[in-house]
Amino acid sequence: MFEKVLIANRGEIAIRIIRACRELGIKTVAVFSEADREALHVRMADEAHYIGPAPSNQSYLSVPAIITAATASGADAIHPGYGFLAENPFFAEACRQWQIAFIGPNPEAIRAMGMKDASKALMKKAGVPTIPGSDGLVESESDALAVAAEIGYPVMVKATAGGGGRGIRIAHTPEELVQALQKAASEAGAAFGNAAVFVEKYIQVGRHIEVQVLGDQHGSIVHLGERECSIQRRRQKVLEEAPAPFLPEETRQRIREAGVRAAQAVGYDNAGTVEMIYDELSGEFYFLEMNTRIQVEHPVSEAVTGIDLVKAQIRVAAGEPLPWKQEDIVIRGHAIECRVNAEDPDNKLYPSTGTVTTLEVPGGPWTRWDGMLYPGYQMKPFYDSLVGKIIVWGEDRDDAIAKMQRALSEFKVEGIKTTVPVHQRILASPDFREGRFSIEWLEGFLGMK
Repeated sequence: MFEKVLIANRGEIAIRIIRACRELGIKTVAVFSEADREALHVRMADEAHYIGPAPSNQSYLSVPAIITAATASGADAIHPGYGFLAENPFFAEACRQWQIAFIGPNPEAIRAMGMKDASKALMKKAGVPTIPGSDGLVESESDALAVAAEIGYPVMVKATAGGGGRGIRIAHTPEELVQALQKAASEAGAAFGNAAVFVEKYIQVGRHIEVQVLGDQHGSIVHLGERECSIQRRRQKVLEEAPAPFLPEETRQRIREAGVRAAQAVGYDNAGTVEMIYDELSGEFYFLEMNTRIQVEHPVSEAVTGIDLVKAQIRVAAGEPLPWKQEDIVIRGHAIECRVNAEDPDNKLYPSTGTVTTLEVPGGPWTRWDGMLYPGYQMKPFYDSLVGKIIVWGEDRDDAIAKMQRALSEFKVEGIKTTVPVHQRILASPDFREGRFSIEWLEGFLGMK
């Protein structure tokens, strides 16, 4: 087992990793930018190292800065969390070169799933259903128009690189497609340094279903069930739950099995997520992409399985075999996670900054708060607006909804605005309660379209 783990991240996920390490008897090293000198993860770690100015590209995205901090501290492993360098194969390779364990999948798996067009081709070969569309990247407007004419409108233009909903546009006509190609390529080029795009059929009534997988270095791969992640705005997830409700059982099993096949196809050896889209009109599902890291929403899978995914990540990276076979993993009850973002619900969910003056977080049976706030903490504009997550477990979905409503009513913060009122509206909605939602539902519900 490792003696000292450096966490190459910040915020709630850094705190989550510190807690897992502490329970395993592992010392922790935090890294921080100038903006995060007073951050909670810095206070909680056994030691902390400054890695640069506030901009991410000069701190949390700097491979030399992270490796330097790891070698200076004597860390024998690095956990990347999510975002930043978590899905960067060059970072994973740098860790390997410096003989520092990377607590994540091997760089070859990251690279294989990093480009959406290439991963789609790989999934086709593995027998995982994929969305009809272009055979690889589109090289010109005429190529894109020909593909769209063949599969029918509407279509989606997607950047092959990156994520976070950027580099994606929907087109309902040839004219819109030409514009979508230009906008998606421009956005992707600016955000990811790669303007390449492909075209595929747009699923008009789609649900975002993802499978949590876990593999080891000895060839074993299991799934921890699936999650419902359709409650999104601006293609960013807002609320997640496990297992996915209102899903035919036969389809549920097929989705889980496809998730494992996808991971097997790349020799996956840590925690990862295989994202699918479920077409409510046809009843079919298709591969979207694979996130080769721990997900923000991993706690709902932990809640329904009783498995600590971050501890499992660490043990797998240390070379330990998985202690479970698939039949050992049982899904019990229902879990819901609400992402609490520092955003103003009265101002189009724009980021909210300020100093936290009051903080009261929910508690009670089967209620969990993973957060980075404390009274006196100054919310700054440099990074993602996520400040914490409320997770509840119930005997069934109705029980989980009731627990989350109670938990949200207990959450109090002053000094910044948060998305808690949005979550309260969602949970009270008959559409949400009765399963009348898709990926597009929330923006219409909130009047954001």
